[in-house]
Amino acid sequence: MLKRTLTPPDDALSDSALAPTSSLKDAVSAEKSEGSLLDRGVAAIRGLGALFLFVVVLPTVLATLYFILIASDVYISESRFVVRAPDRAMPNALGLVLRSAGWSSAGPETYAVRDYVTSRDALNDLNRGGAVEKAYSSKVASIFDRFNGFGWKDTNEDLYRYYLKKVAIEYDSTSSITTLQVRAFTAEDANRFNSLLLRRAEALVNGLNRRAQTDMIRLASAEVDTAKDKVMRTALALAAFRDQNRIVDPAEQASIQMQMVSKLQDELIATRMRLSQLRQLTPANPQIPVLEANAENLEGEIADETAKMVGGRRSLAGSAAQYQRVLLDNQFAEKQLEAAMAAYEEARSEALRKQAYIERIVNPSISDKPQEPRRTRGILTTLGLGLVAWAILKMLLAGVREHGD
Repeated sequence: MLKRTLTPPDDALSDSALAPTSSLKDAVSAEKSEGSLLDRGVAAIRGLGALFLFVVVLPTVLATLYFILIASDVYISESRFVVRAPDRAMPNALGLVLRSAGWSSAGPETYAVRDYVTSRDALNDLNRGGAVEKAYSSKVASIFDRFNGFGWKDTNEDLYRYYLKKVAIEYDSTSSITTLQVRAFTAEDANRFNSLLLRRAEALVNGLNRRAQTDMIRLASAEVDTAKDKVMRTALALAAFRDQNRIVDPAEQASIQMQMVSKLQDELIATRMRLSQLRQLTPANPQIPVLEANAENLEGEIADETAKMVGGRRSLAGSAAQYQRVLLDNQFAEKQLEAAMAAYEEARSEALRKQAYIERIVNPSISDKPQEPRRTRGILTTLGLGLVAWAILKMLLAGVREHGD
C-alpha cells in the first residue's frame, strides 16, 4: 500500500508561518506607543521650561512635604461672651437714631477686656510657672512651629510676639458678642488657657466695678463732708454775729421796735391832746406841767428807739445787711448739704444697681481633632498661586522677547 503524506494547504502554512511575526510586530508597536507617550510627557515638561518647575512644581512639592510631614496639628478653643453694662445716655439725637436702628457702641469694659487679652499682663498671668513656654515648646510640635524651636528666640519680647499669634479676640458690633480663640498644640492646653483668660477677664470687669463704686461713693462722701464743714462755718458765723450784736434776728427785732415806737407815738399823741385841752379849759391846772414832762419823756423815748433802728452802724438797719449775708450763707450751705446727701444716696444706689459683668454665651470648647493646618487647602492654594505667578511671568517674558525682536 502506498503511504500518502498529508501536507497542509499553502494558505494554512502561510498563516502559521506569519503568526509569530505578527505578534512580534504588535509587541514592538505597543512598546513604541508607550515610549512615544513617555517621550511626549517628557517633551511636554521640557516644553514648560525651568520657569514652570521653579514657580509651580517646586513650591507645590515643598508645600506638600511641609503640610504632610512637618506641619504640626493645632487645636483651637473658642469661647463667646457678652459684656453687660448699664445703659449710657446717648449724647445726641443721632445716637438715639442709631440705637433704634440696632446700632450700639461697645462700652469701655469691652475694650478693656480686649486690650487685656492681648497685653503682656495676660501673658504673665498665663505664664506663671512657665506654663506658656512649656505648652508651646513641647516636642509634640515641629521645630518650625514651636516657640524657640531653633534656640535663638528666648526673650520675653519674643514670647509675647509668639503669644499674639496664638490668641485672637474679636468684637461683633452688630450682636455685641466677643469671640475669644486660643490656639495650642494640644486640646487641653488650648482649653486651659482660654478658660484662664476668661476668668481673668471676669475679674478685670469686677475690679472695674469695684473701683467705679468706690470712686463714686468716695466723691459723693467728700462732697457731703465739704458741705458739712461749710454749714458749720456759717452757723458759727451766724452765732458770733448774734452774740456780738445781742440780736437774734434784726428783722424781728426791728418789728418789735416798730411796734414799741408806734405805741409810744400813740401815747404821745394822747398826752398832747389832753395837754391841749387842759391849756384851753383850765390854763392853771397843776396837771399841765406833769403832762408836758410826760410828753417830753415820750419824745425822748421815741427818738431813742428810732435811733436804735436807723441811727448808725450798730442800729438794726446797719446790722440787717450783714446779718442777711451771714444768714443767706448759712441757708445756702444747708441747701448744699441737702443736695450732697441726696447725691450720696443716689451714688450708693447707682453703685449697687448698675454693674458691668461678663455673661458667657459659649464656654471654652475642647476639640477632639485638630482644626489647623488645613493641609489640602494649603497645597491647592500653593499650586494655584504658583500657576498664576507662572502665567504672569510667562506673559511678561513673552512680551520682553517680542519687544527685543
